[in-house]
Amino acid sequence: MAADRPVLILTCADDPTSDVVVNELNNRDVPLFRCDPADVLAGGLEVSARFGEDGMRGYLRTEARSLDLAAVRSVFYRRPSSYAAPTAMSEQDGRFAKEQAKHGMAGIMASIRGRWVNHLWRAMEAEFKPSQLTVAREVGFTVPPTLITNSPQDAGEFAKAHGPIIYKPLQNTNLVGPDDNAAAVWVDEVTPDELDDSIRLTLHLFQRQVEKSADVRVTVIGNQVFSVRIESPYIDWRRDYDQLSYAVLDTPDHIARACRRYLDRFGLLFGAFDFGIAHDGSWVWYECNTGGQWYWLELETGLPMTAALADLLEIRS
Repeated sequence: MAADRPVLILTCADDPTSDVVVNELNNRDVPLFRCDPADVLAGGLEVSARFGEDGMRGYLRTEARSLDLAAVRSVFYRRPSSYAAPTAMSEQDGRFAKEQAKHGMAGIMASIRGRWVNHLWRAMEAEFKPSQLTVAREVGFTVPPTLITNSPQDAGEFAKAHGPIIYKPLQNTNLVGPDDNAAAVWVDEVTPDELDDSIRLTLHLFQRQVEKSADVRVTVIGNQVFSVRIESPYIDWRRDYDQLSYAVLDTPDHIARACRRYLDRFGLLFGAFDFGIAHDGSWVWYECNTGGQWYWLELETGLPMTAALADLLEIRS
């Protein structure tokens, strides 16, 4: 019976957002199985999958419980750890083991049938900023002029044509500061004198700065859309959460429709969209994070996002 089929939650051990979803599903008596795929390298996860005429059959097993891969109701793909080889291995053996585990686990997980929030292949495709920019324009969002380049000359010409401009990373990277604590590269304004030959060393994303009155985070969970206005003194509001203020907004119909078209294009059921509200009131699209945070907004505003996500995983109509 469908009621007996578990929800599979794929994430790291330290993921408070998944914790609240687990609690909600437990309160609904929905069976679930939580694991971190990367634990297959540390001996914390046993995996076996057979492939034949009847498709894939197999199991995941931890010390506490087992999961029948053919019985999964839905999958919540959140934030699994990166694969890391056991320290006892040599560098070469460790590299081999890591690649075998990564490709084997990804293929097995991706073969699980059921509703995904979001499917790892679809989420992977939607991580790339150039793909996001292309689809955002096609579905009707207002997108700032953007340049991805390693040419100092093109960057300088872009700044002259569209300045002031900002820089934003093409992908978040785990960085460490001088104090050995986690470091971040924030979205920030770039001045013309910073556009030097060091640009040639890698690719950079430059964008016309939006003259904004506020930011908006739009979280789409299935058919439900939650919009929160965020006031911040910074270009990148993530710099200091203590200085943020929040207000629930009604999502304009054309924005909600465009968000759904965007997710449909990538085959996604969840998306955390970021917008800026320009001084003329228009909404300017920044990006969409397929695994974006949302629970802190529920705490700040009372919006029922945990329930919406649990509904999606429980597969309520």
